[in-house]
Amino acid sequence: MTKQFSGKVALVTGGASGLGRVSALALARAGAQVLVADVAESEGEATVQMITSTGGAALFTQADMTQSREVQAMVQAAVKAFGRLDFALNNAGIDGVRARTANYPEEVWHQVINLNLTGVFLCLKYELPILVEQGGGVIVNMSSVAGVTGFPGHAAYTASKHGVIGLTKTAALDYAQAGIRVNAICPAYTRTPMLSRMLEQKPELETKLISRVPLRRLGTAEEIAEAVIYLFSEAAAFITGHALVMDGGIVAE
Repeated sequence: MTKQFSGKVALVTGGASGLGRVSALALARAGAQVLVADVAESEGEATVQMITSTGGAALFTQADMTQSREVQAMVQAAVKAFGRLDFALNNAGIDGVRARTANYPEEVWHQVINLNLTGVFLCLKYELPILVEQGGGVIVNMSSVAGVTGFPGHAAYTASKHGVIGLTKTAALDYAQAGIRVNAICPAYTRTPMLSRMLEQKPELETKLISRVPLRRLGTAEEIAEAVIYLFSEAAAFITGHALVMDGGIVAE
């Protein structure tokens, strides 16, 4: 049985854990060759091992998405290893700290904006020319439900994720006639290592978060990965410049 992404090449940033790892595994199961990129080398190599141990093709490259040269080298590594680039999931990000806006630490603001927003811009900067040269491709940027709503106590994260949506829409319009689609995914509370760390510190938070979701549960990384697969697929061929909110109904209230 032919896998839908057989012969395709995907780049996944932040692929060492969480949504990035689960998405990389899903892409590999669909037949794509995957370049996993992250600053965390051992965890990134573990993602690659998970893929190759089941017969998939994957390679890890260490890259800091806030550094232009490293991002450029990352994209070049994908093309050098696999001969082309078809899909890019720009997923690397951090949540910062919790503080009211006037008390938000400036150094943390810059860290969050640099990775979550400037990092996505740098990825686009070096991914798009490759896709233009090839005559098409698909990019998915990871935003958040905090990209379409306010998120008290998280000024930098909220600003960065709003910015990702604006950047996504602009890039989609800039490159639509080049046969390139650019979309964003906006998850709400999803079971990932990032959320797990928060719940370990405040176990009572899980009940509170679930109570905010009309579907009365947290999302799963696998559900987000399925959306990634969909947006990369031909089934989504007429979708670009879109921010897909996956929030269990939060925004609908």
